[in-house]
Amino acid sequence: MPARRSDVPGPQPLAGTTPPSFDEPDVPPPLPADDPLIFGLDLDGLAARWSRSMAATPITAEAMRGADRRAQAIGVLSGRLMENAGCAVAAAVKALAVQTGRWDKGPILVLCGPGNNGGDGFVAARHLSRQGARVVAVLVGVEARPSGKDAARNWDRLENEERVERIHTPVARDVGILAQGVEKAAVVVDALLGTGVDGPLREPIRSAVDLVIRARRAGIAVLSVDGPTAVDLTSGDLSDPIVRAHVTVTFHRPKTGLLTRRGAAVCGRVLVAPIGIPQEADRS
Repeated sequence: MPARRSDVPGPQPLAGTTPPSFDEPDVPPPLPADDPLIFGLDLDGLAARWSRSMAATPITAEAMRGADRRAQAIGVLSGRLMENAGCAVAAAVKALAVQTGRWDKGPILVLCGPGNNGGDGFVAARHLSRQGARVVAVLVGVEARPSGKDAARNWDRLENEERVERIHTPVARDVGILAQGVEKAAVVVDALLGTGVDGPLREPIRSAVDLVIRARRAGIAVLSVDGPTAVDLTSGDLSDPIVRAHVTVTFHRPKTGLLTRRGAAVCGRVLVAPIGIPQEADRS
């Protein structure tokens, strides 16, 4: 199980958020999208709530993609997996913002790549807005819409969220303009790339990583989705530049790359959230 790290900024936990206990150890808690209680838990409470996933055998990125595909093949909707992932991220972002004393101190900046990792970020943005946060959701990519159907649908849904501002940054210059006020953010969410990269980072993703680095240097807490951009979730190999997160929310099972020395050095505290992949789809 990933060890708790002590580098999460801010000493204040949520008060009165003892996680519910389950009398039947074989009965898991509800999945995140069906579990409103998670928005009242601190990081320790979330770890306890998701203890089964936290204690699961680590998995490589390739094996995780296979489990995801098999889950969909037996009838689990891909949109449902994304909804659970994004809801889990939102709960962790709220806990982190409260812990650092910044829940009501500024907007939550959610940087989303064009793929499914970004889709998780869009879902998180929607749930955070419904928790009362002001959210800036940024599509970081050349194209004006996300590449996947689930991500695109969740990007579109944000148009109707009053507390969410949507921004598209197709070039590095646009990201640079956004970075000028990053020190005002409550939390920065890295939902840029989920499974690492092949070769150097390309623009505008590279500039978005530089923005996250700038935010952390300004004392803003950083939460990464699935894994920090750009760490390889299988090997732990790092690209340059690299996001260094205070908290990482990964899904289903711990990722082998985040347990290596290099991966652990950049992922901060790791939470492993269930997203609804059934046992029969998980062969590795």
